[in-house]
Amino acid sequence: MTNKENKNKRRLEGIVISDKMDKTVVVEVSRQKKHKKYLKYHKVSRRFKAHDENNDCRIGDNVVIEEVRPLSKDKRWCVVNKI
Repeated sequence: MTNKENKNKRRLEGIVISDKMDKTVVVEVSRQKKHKKYLKYHKVSRRFKAHDENNDCRIGDNVVIEEVRPLSKDKRWCVVNKI
């Protein structure tokens, strides 16, 4: 891919929490968010279904996922590489 195509795609880093589906993994992305009133930080998590073409990823792997075109009803991400 050229830099122009890759420019607008988001990349996130997360942990694989499920690999039971064929060519699909569920990745949990966590971040720290600041509370508006109390100004303390708390953990916020979000789960994404990502395409894993060769079924390489296993539970507990750290991966980088990238935004792609819709591949199914819930899949809009693809695994780029394992960390």
